Amino acid sequence: MYQRIFQQGLTQFICTSTCLFLFSSCANIIPPGGGPRDTIAPKLVMAVPKDSATGVTADRITLTFDEFVDIKQLNENLIVSPNPKTQPVVDYRLRNVYIRLRDSLLPNTTYAFNFGNAIVDVNEGNPAKGFTYAFTTGKVLDDNTFKGKVQLAETGKIDSTLIVLLHRNLNDTAVVKERPLYYTKINGKGEFTFRYLPSGRFNVFVLPNDYGKKYDDSTKMFAFLPEPINIISTGTSPVTLYAFEEAKRKEKPKPVVTNDAEPAIKGNNPERKPSPYIRTLPNLENGAQDVLSNMQINLSKKITSMDTNGIRLTDTLFKPFSGFTLQLDSNRSSIIVKYPWKTDQQMMLLIAKEALKDSLGNTLAKTDTIRFRTKKESEYGAIKIRITNLDLNRNPVLQFVQNDKLVESVPMRSKELVRKLYKPGEYELRILYDRNQNGIWDSGNYRTKQQPEIVVQLAKKLAVRPNWDNEVDLSLSNE
Repeated sequence: MYQRIFQQGLTQFICTSTCLFLFSSCANIIPPGGGPRDTIAPKLVMAVPKDSATGVTADRITLTFDEFVDIKQLNENLIVSPNPKTQPVVDYRLRNVYIRLRDSLLPNTTYAFNFGNAIVDVNEGNPAKGFTYAFTTGKVLDDNTFKGKVQLAETGKIDSTLIVLLHRNLNDTAVVKERPLYYTKINGKGEFTFRYLPSGRFNVFVLPNDYGKKYDDSTKMFAFLPEPINIISTGTSPVTLYAFEEAKRKEKPKPVVTNDAEPAIKGNNPERKPSPYIRTLPNLENGAQDVLSNMQINLSKKITSMDTNGIRLTDTLFKPFSGFTLQLDSNRSSIIVKYPWKTDQQMMLLIAKEALKDSLGNTLAKTDTIRFRTKKESEYGAIKIRITNLDLNRNPVLQFVQNDKLVESVPMRSKELVRKLYKPGEYELRILYDRNQNGIWDSGNYRTKQQPEIVVQLAKKLAVRPNWDNEVDLSLSNE
C-alpha cells in the first residue's frame, strides 16, 4: 500500500516538473515590470567587416547591437549608396542584423547603408535614428558631404515625400533614362544631407520617391540645378532647389447635381424623369451677394446660347442698373455676373424665359426672378498689412490663401496694403516674386532650363474679424 502511494506521488512529481520545464522553455522572455521606461536606442557594438573598413571584398555583413533589435518598414527606410541594381537581403535575429549583397562590388567605391529609423529595440521600439554603416572596396573611405534644402516653388511649403538625386552622367537625358547613383530623403524642414560621397561633378535633381526615380512624366514634382555641383573634400556650399510641376494633371469637371426631375407613373411604380426646363441655382450666402466677388448663377443644363438682352439687373422697383456684364463659364453651365456692387442694397436679377437655351432648344419654364441683397459694410473687416524687407525690385505679389486655395493676388507697389473691405476669415499670406509681371505663378521647364518663379510663405497668418480694423506687421527675409 505504501509502495503504491509512493509510486503515485513520484509520477505526479515527474509530470508536474515536465510541464513546468516545457512551459518555461516555450514562453517568451518578459522583462520585469516597473522602473523607468527605456528610451535609449540600440547602439552598434561590433560589425563584420568593421564600420568604415577599407579593402572590403565580402558580400555578407553582420551588425551586432547592444540589445535585441527588430526591423520595421525596411523598404521605406533603407537607402543603399551607390544605388544597387538589386537590393540586398536584410535579416535580423536577437542582437544581430545580417546583410547579404546581391550585386558585385565595384572597385574603389564607398558603400553606405542608411537604415533611417528601421532598426528599433525590441522592448520599447526606440529607433536608431539615421543609423548608417559604411565601408569601401578601395584604400580610402569617401566621406564628402553635401547639404541643402527643397521647397515647393508654387506655395513655399515643404513636401517631405520628395527625394534628392545625384547623377554622375551629366547628360541632360540621364534623369529621364537612368536610375540615380545616389539619392537621399528630405526631412520635415525640407533639409537634406548626403554623406560618404566621392569627389566629382554631379547633376542635382528632385523627384518623388517612386520605383523608377526618373523624370518620365511632366506632371511629376521636379527640380533641378542649372549647373552641376562639384563635390570636394574641403566642403561643398549648400543649395536650395525649388520643385514644380511643369504640367498640371487635368481633373474631370464635376457634373452639376440638380433636383430637376419630375415624378412619372409607369405601371404601379412611380419613377422620375428629367425635367426639360433649365433651372437656375444662384450661388449666394444666405441670400446675400458678396460685394467683393462676381455673382455666379449655376444652371441645371449646359446651354448653347444666351441672349444677354433678356437678362436685367434691377432694384426692387424694377429700375435697371447699367454697367454689369454677363459671361458663361468654360463649361457653359454657369452665368457669371460682373458688377461694382455696393453694400446693403436690395436687388433682383430678371432672366426672360427665352434668354437661355440648351442644345435641344429647352428654355426656362418661365421668366425667372432672383431676389437678393448685397452684404452690409459691417459684415466685412478693414485690413492694413505692412511688410518689412520686401524687395520691390523683384515684382512682389501678395497672395491670400484659404484652405490651400488661392483667394486673391495683389501686386505690391509699396510695403503696405490697405483695404477698407475684406471678407472675414483666416488667411495664409505668401509673396510671389513675379519675374514676368503677369500676376500669376509660372512653372519651370527642364527642356529650356527655365527655373520656376518663387513663392515665399510669410510666418504670420492674417485673421480678419468683421466690423474691425485688422492690422498686421510682417517681416520677410529675402530668398
